[in-house]
Amino acid sequence: MWNADEIAQLCYTHYGTKLPKQGKPEPNREWTLLAAVVKIQSAANWDFDSPDKRVQVTKEVVSMGTGTKCIGQSKMRKSGDILNDSHAEIIARRSFQRYLLHQLRLAAALKEDSIFIPGTQRGLWKLRPDLFFVFFSSHTPCGDASIIPMLEFEDQPCCPVSRDWVNSPSVVVSGNLEAPKNEGKCEDSDSPVTKKMKLEPEAPAREVASDVTHRQSFDKQESGQISPTVSSSNFTAEGLATVTITAPSGAKVVDVYRTGAKCVPGEAGDSGKPGPEYHQVGLLRVKPGRGDRTCSMSCSDKLARWNVVGCQGALLMHFLEEPIYLSALVIGKCPYSQEVMQRALIGRCRNVSALPKGFGVQELKIQQSDLLFEQSRCAVQAKRTDSPGRFVPCGAAISWSAVSEQPLDVTANGFPQGITKKGINNHQARSRISKVDLFRSFQKLLSSISEDKWPDSLRGQKLETYQEYKEAASAYQEAWSALRRQAFGSWIKNPPDYHQFK
Repeated sequence: MWNADEIAQLCYTHYGTKLPKQGKPEPNREWTLLAAVVKIQSAANWDFDSPDKRVQVTKEVVSMGTGTKCIGQSKMRKSGDILNDSHAEIIARRSFQRYLLHQLRLAAALKEDSIFIPGTQRGLWKLRPDLFFVFFSSHTPCGDASIIPMLEFEDQPCCPVSRDWVNSPSVVVSGNLEAPKNEGKCEDSDSPVTKKMKLEPEAPAREVASDVTHRQSFDKQESGQISPTVSSSNFTAEGLATVTITAPSGAKVVDVYRTGAKCVPGEAGDSGKPGPEYHQVGLLRVKPGRGDRTCSMSCSDKLARWNVVGCQGALLMHFLEEPIYLSALVIGKCPYSQEVMQRALIGRCRNVSALPKGFGVQELKIQQSDLLFEQSRCAVQAKRTDSPGRFVPCGAAISWSAVSEQPLDVTANGFPQGITKKGINNHQARSRISKVDLFRSFQKLLSSISEDKWPDSLRGQKLETYQEYKEAASAYQEAWSALRRQAFGSWIKNPPDYHQFK
């Protein structure tokens, strides 16, 4: 069994004890976001016929990321050596891919401590049946999942954090939280300080049975079991108020929490009207940049994508019998709506069908913790009291993976922190989770396996570039094409010449 607070506390403790000071926010001046992947393993004697029975599980953080930044389109590089998107969720996922590659190397070397066991087809592996993964984020993902209805008894958005909210007895903080000072201009409407809590009491964190069968594919397309549902992409925020939220005591929805993510070109844009119609919900969005528009899709969109095609990406799918899905998502203490999270991460893709074997729209379990991240914007703002100077997001991003060599990686502006412009083209001037470095790790894994044991998708082909290896993962590409065709048609894809490195 586990609950949301246990997952949050495990991640906060890992952040405080395993990550270095380098890359963390400067005290009283900076804040950041945190995300992680937690491995849950059931006891060896767990009874599969009694999934609701209380059982002992072990919980381990296997990847972690911090960060709030993205690079603009003009800074993207065709060599694959820069991190385009350094939001915490994306750093954590790329760090998770690094962990999966390490575990596949262990499996290929026949090490018993790998999370993988041989699959039924040559060269393929599958996750051990007693394991599943939980994703943690200290804040709701940017984009659609952050467009949350605001009730009439709540304060309006874009206000400084209030003493009443921070000191609310329903808020438990990981760390010491001093009384805040009501000052400061709203700089980022998608951040915790401007998104104040809903005032209705929260339900206690629910304990979740470690039903490892939950991680299995929920592919119901072939049996036709997916029930029809209305697409949320046609809802306005005003419609959302009546469709997805039950206001206590007849409270009226008067506004929405705002997201800084912008609608992708080609889709209907936000109205910008004051009140609940400011945003249109269900749309694909890109992360904002400072003047230079980014090509990075919002974290809400990426999490929704992973919930259909898996977290492993195209390259790793060559070695896997089925995708690696997240079984649950835990969000830290922040403004939150269960209905909005369900819509943004699951509902938008609910009707996607005709997916390859093993792929399916997952029934992701989504929960919120009552624990506040001590270096989130609202927690740091509360400590600032009389601190002079600007209050800004931390410019660095930290990656941590549960790997045997060099688990840490600290970057700024997409490159290892401290790298000068002169040293950028040096191979040491790359993040260990950049596209090119993950590709090198994939190639190293492939070279460690004799060719007669390669998976069929790689045998008899002369593949050289990153793009060619990705395209050769046919089942993954088929699933991704179906998702784009049926739900995410306006998804921004980088031009092929950005993936031609070898």
